[in-house]
Amino acid sequence: MSIKTNLTTPTTPAPVIPPAPNGKTAMIIGAGPAGLMAAERLAGSGYAVTLYEGMASAGRKFLMAGKSGLNITHNEDLETFLSRYGAARDRLEPHLRKFGPAEIRDWCTGLGIETFVGSSGRVFPTVMKASPLLRAWLRRLDGLGCKIHYRHYWTGWDENGDAVFKTKDGDTTTTITAKADVTVLALGGGSWKRLGSDGKWMEILTNAGIKCNPFKPSNCGFDVNWTDHLIEKCAGSPVKPVTLTTGSQTVRGEFVISKTGIEGSAVYAISANLRDQWLETGTATVMLDLAPDRDLTDVTTRLAKPRGKNSMGNHLRKALGLDPTKIALIFEVTPRKTLNDPAKLAMAIKDLPLKITKPRPLDEAISTAGGVAWEELDDTFQLKKRPGTYCLGEMLDWEAPTGGYLLSGCLMNDLK
Repeated sequence: MSIKTNLTTPTTPAPVIPPAPNGKTAMIIGAGPAGLMAAERLAGSGYAVTLYEGMASAGRKFLMAGKSGLNITHNEDLETFLSRYGAARDRLEPHLRKFGPAEIRDWCTGLGIETFVGSSGRVFPTVMKASPLLRAWLRRLDGLGCKIHYRHYWTGWDENGDAVFKTKDGDTTTTITAKADVTVLALGGGSWKRLGSDGKWMEILTNAGIKCNPFKPSNCGFDVNWTDHLIEKCAGSPVKPVTLTTGSQTVRGEFVISKTGIEGSAVYAISANLRDQWLETGTATVMLDLAPDRDLTDVTTRLAKPRGKNSMGNHLRKALGLDPTKIALIFEVTPRKTLNDPAKLAMAIKDLPLKITKPRPLDEAISTAGGVAWEELDDTFQLKKRPGTYCLGEMLDWEAPTGGYLLSGCLMNDLK
């Protein structure tokens, strides 16, 4: 490692990398789940490993994901699990078969963190939080001799091919260069910039002749042109149970009405299809079944009963058991003439069209699609144009729904 000096950049002693058992060094850039797992694998194979992290601590997005319960993987059968990775399945499957849900649970146990399977098949640590797992993980890396340098922000490569970092101490900025036998880039996607994944690495790689596909929001909410009345009455309220359909995809679950539109687990599950529909046509519609446990005939029959002096809202509540949020949603979207026709109203309740105007901004998305194009990588995620340099995690052009699939995809690699 060396220190690059000039008139405005002070010189400081370079950290010394200790000798490696196998005589080789590895440099990991990014201390999220993908980077930490790469460090563990390489250190366990005898490399002297040094990690560089731009933020002041490791795993910030990982910790945020675990605030309400860390969903680390999913317990469904492996074939179904693999299908969740869509177009990227062929590239990811060999690695997920080697280190999939069962192996992830065993790995957690090895760190002293027990896991359990929730009613939906999602797997959580028994402590529910991410912080105990992260602390145990960092202790393991320390025991393997891994060194971590925080507040070291990667800015690219110099003319010698060395990695360049800027590190700041108060008002003093130092430029540091480093090189190693193996370099792993694990810099995250393009959302949640405040937690470290700002996506600026894409310009660096593109300028180096490495093709990257533009970022797209994934597992995101969508804007809907709600009336002020609906926002005032229903913002923050869940819609459940409900099925959502876009194209050939149908998902049952729940979502939340927000001030700007819709969000929540069922929306995230269809977000890729809904987003792509919007990108291709400039418009997108999701169809809602607000009475998923009743067929159309039953709904029609119940609505056709005389409602007497009951308001339409009370009629919907008594006839179908719909809650105030679903009733408000029906009134928001359905024309008045449809409300007065039981057959047409039944069809609307079973197939209510909700037009979205656009996805929420990229930085709000739980994850991102886009990133390093697959044709730039070999089967081990090594850059073909930079032998010895690997890209892992959300940097790659893949996406998966929430439910433990994202984290599982970030934890896999075949580094050794």
